[in-house]
Amino acid sequence: MASMCEATTRIVPGAAVIELSGEVDGSAATVLTTAYERAVNGDSLAPVGTVVLDFAAVDYINSTGIALIVSVLARARAEGRKVVACGLSPHYREIFDITRLSDFIELFPDLDHAVSQLTGPAA
Repeated sequence: MASMCEATTRIVPGAAVIELSGEVDGSAATVLTTAYERAVNGDSLAPVGTVVLDFAAVDYINSTGIALIVSVLARARAEGRKVVACGLSPHYREIFDITRLSDFIELFPDLDHAVSQLTGPAA
């Protein structure tokens, strides 16, 4: 049974996190676009410079889903934002490598690693 894509957004120090779940396919376009809008224009007083796409609860990504991710990357780049990803299964991490998507989006094993890299040690 297919599970619809759902997205939850929240602000963490240094970034907005979009937690995705279910299936990232053609039906996810509105969900992903809305989540991105919420992430970058949300309640935060400071402008968000980095968006983290958390795939830990994603069951399936198809080629249309990859295209949606690319469109989010293109939009973020045009707006001067960085997008990183975390929580990809080994299979989807390999897909990101094969499609060269990983050349354009930094991948982290999980949200904790992504956030700690983004916030970094205090200088």
